Amino acid sequence: MTSALLTGGTYRGLAEQKLSPAEERFERARRTVGFVLAPLVTIVFLFVPTTLDSGQQTLAAVLLGVVVLWVCEPVPIPIGGLIGVAAIVVLGVLPADDVLEPFGSSTVFVFIGAFILAQAMLRHGLARRFAFFILAIPGVGRSTWRVIAALGFVTCVLSAFISNTATVAMLLPTAVGLLTVIAELIRGRTPEGERFDPLRLRVGIALMLVLAYGASVGGLLTPIGSPPNLIGRGLIEEATGERISFLQWTTMALPACVAMFVILVVLLILLNRPEIRKLTGVEEYVAGERAKLGRFSPAERNTLIAFTITVVLWVTPGIVALVAGNDSRAYELISDRLDEGIVAVLGAALLFVLPTNWAQRRFTLTWSEAARIDWGTVLLFGSGIIFGSLLSSTGLAERVGNGLAGALGIGSGLALTIFAVLLAILVSETTSNTASAAVVVPIVIPIALAAGVDPFTPALAATFAASFGFMLPVSTPQNAIVYGSGAVPITKMIRSGAAFDVIGAILIMLLIPLMVAAVGFS
Repeated sequence: MTSALLTGGTYRGLAEQKLSPAEERFERARRTVGFVLAPLVTIVFLFVPTTLDSGQQTLAAVLLGVVVLWVCEPVPIPIGGLIGVAAIVVLGVLPADDVLEPFGSSTVFVFIGAFILAQAMLRHGLARRFAFFILAIPGVGRSTWRVIAALGFVTCVLSAFISNTATVAMLLPTAVGLLTVIAELIRGRTPEGERFDPLRLRVGIALMLVLAYGASVGGLLTPIGSPPNLIGRGLIEEATGERISFLQWTTMALPACVAMFVILVVLLILLNRPEIRKLTGVEEYVAGERAKLGRFSPAERNTLIAFTITVVLWVTPGIVALVAGNDSRAYELISDRLDEGIVAVLGAALLFVLPTNWAQRRFTLTWSEAARIDWGTVLLFGSGIIFGSLLSSTGLAERVGNGLAGALGIGSGLALTIFAVLLAILVSETTSNTASAAVVVPIVIPIALAAGVDPFTPALAATFAASFGFMLPVSTPQNAIVYGSGAVPITKMIRSGAAFDVIGAILIMLLIPLMVAAVGFS
């Protein structure tokens, strides 16, 4: 934060800062390795003598190549999945119609509908208005600790319904503005002649990291909060036959999210103790920003209506189940009619029929605006579900599970849950969280089945842990965004991220089995 940044002049340049030269060299090397290793691994495994039948061996060879593409990213991650899907058909594992059938999964439409709703919230400023509403609560702007906690809370809540990356990108200017005010206050109290570097303020590190890490924590709260959630849920439902409703997921996730958020705020403040405790000027800054937003617009009103209706319909089957029971005729009727994918599509459709200016036939969202959603994640989810389905239908999952269960000596649900969490966190530190879920959950489920363990809990724990990855700028897009602000040294991110990885892993191992049992899945 140079003086130019403190006046907002160079915010965009800092926010788009690239990785360091050493990190860029690592990224280039990783991608180069992927170009060579992916086809090499596939070809070698195709011809290695194994006890697998022809179809299973071909599927395994292609899947190994795809995993290399996902980890090394020589091509965009969604394209890596599509290459694998095409290779399966070309190599004759199954006909195209059979391979592509899972792409019609209801969850694909949950992605599409939820992304369009989120696009409207970002496009019309509804999410930003909510952020300043929380920051304007009396007393929040008078303490650095409260500002850090409030910014983290806003990030968590928004990330439960909006892309983690989009949430952080949207709130970064707000965080920079808050830091600008705090930095000027600290500068005024710095003795003459003492070096003042606004890019190395501890309060800045805490503000930026609560933004990045808070998004990952909040993303766990709902099935639509993060792509790994929907991928993991789809694979779990397919493997176990258990249907996880929107309300059931949120009920299981809530205790872990609350505990992780509290620990996150405390941990960041302890590791990056702010230079100043009491604040002045922040409340005035927030009031000024709220004034700029103006009155509630028709577009914001319509977006809120569509979003509220969608969420209410998503949780209705869960409420009916609580009242009448999962085996009741009422629950069966409601859950079939209010399928989450269909509800998401209907909610998104409202944005195209609720007018902002009827006389000119202007509506809340245009198709060109809606088409900017993250189609790559939709494609990655589809290809991940395809591979999960093929692993089961070809019998490869059972063969792999039997082999790994024997080799690892895993014979209990607790041991498998610990293994699943640690593996997911390790993979998520080196590749995208979405790819982490697509890689780890299909590994955990067959191991559980082979060991005679219910795969529900370990697979769910792996899904949650896949959203971790707090140590490096390349671990998640939100880490990269806040690192690009220039306010977070790499050493501070590694220290804070490593501590939160460990604590978060312990919380998942302890709380998820308890909540799974409490909700009634085991």
